[in-house]
Amino acid sequence: MEEIILPVSNPTVCVIGAGSFIGSWLVKLLLEKGYTVKGTVRSPEDPKNSYLKEISGAKERLILCKADILDYNSLPNVMKGCNGVFHIACPLTNNLEQVLDPAVTGTINVVNAAAEAKIGRLVLTSSIGAVHMNPNRDFEVVDETCWSDLEFCKNTQDWYCYAKTIGEKAAWKEATEKGLDLVVVIPSVVLGPSLQPTLNASALHILKMLNGTHKTYLNTVQGYVDVKDVALAHILAYETPSASGRYLCTESIIHRGDIAKLLTELFPDYPIPSKCSDEVNPTAIPYKFSNQKLKDLGLNFTPMKQCLYDTVKSFQEKGHLSMPPQ
Repeated sequence: MEEIILPVSNPTVCVIGAGSFIGSWLVKLLLEKGYTVKGTVRSPEDPKNSYLKEISGAKERLILCKADILDYNSLPNVMKGCNGVFHIACPLTNNLEQVLDPAVTGTINVVNAAAEAKIGRLVLTSSIGAVHMNPNRDFEVVDETCWSDLEFCKNTQDWYCYAKTIGEKAAWKEATEKGLDLVVVIPSVVLGPSLQPTLNASALHILKMLNGTHKTYLNTVQGYVDVKDVALAHILAYETPSASGRYLCTESIIHRGDIAKLLTELFPDYPIPSKCSDEVNPTAIPYKFSNQKLKDLGLNFTPMKQCLYDTVKSFQEKGHLSMPPQ
């Protein structure tokens, strides 16, 4: 990977949602690169955010700011003096009432506040859910040109994908109207080690495959990517002047059964399921995808096996998973 040159004109950036799984890793990598980071959280004094202050460089260059993406007035002042903004914040839930406003109204607020603050570039975190939820795909490879079908999302009641699709489309519309430089990173299911003391929701199904909660695995495929790769993808999208449009951030599309096999190879002493919950229908086939745009920016993806290993070790270190009996 080529050396990334720090923008010397203004090495101060804002991370909206600094206390999240992805956000905390983004803060860590930005601090390592010498940035001053203004990170937004709901309550800077809340003890649950204290781990952010322990990241190397945080005492000197991390400023935790109180902000709420649903409160527009809390945003422009936080962004003031920043050259770039990273918008990570959005609840990972399938509850329509809980996800729609943050994903849509919150995103529009961030775009408009960034335009008001005359931000150089806004990097938005979207989701694979805004891309692949389309039963009528007439393309062979899922890439940045693809969008989820809103009617299909509604019919299947996948409200997270529904909200993220509307939210990203709204961001593009607002950014175009305001003349804001917007770049979008589109992660799939994010795994890897956690800086947070709390359990990351996207990794919960992995934990349940290890602790005996899941006796079988689902007949489904999903895209996966390491959290450190996602954080770095945001930085590459920000620092590369020629970066534009959408960037699909996925290392692999893999069947849950293959996840179970990899976990069994790595951690054979845990009760990892060996049978599928659906033995009637054909095995789901991983769809083809392209992450070439991010590779062209210089991102080398972490292999899935290493990502899973780091995820489980993090579960153990954070106390979410007991060590297996000897």
